[in-house]
Amino acid sequence: MVQLPSHDHGSRARGGHARVPFLRTRGSLVFGFLMLVAAGLLVTGHQAHLLAAAPFLLLAACPLMHLFMHHGHGGHGGADDKGGGS
Repeated sequence: MVQLPSHDHGSRARGGHARVPFLRTRGSLVFGFLMLVAAGLLVTGHQAHLLAAAPFLLLAACPLMHLFMHHGHGGHGGADDKGGGS
């Protein structure tokens, strides 16, 4: 049986250079800067819409927090409740 030589795909890219993570490249810095500029323009351009929606977003956050904080439903007492109350 012929055995093929093993090779590593993980730590080296073509040309023998170490692969640099995307977050440490110049492109990621440019992309992050452009996203910050775009977010700033969206907030300043639509500030009135965001402020008008704030009460509705607060009301929508209440049931979502209830579900996530109780890990679904069933967190209100019961046989498995470990509280010390009567």
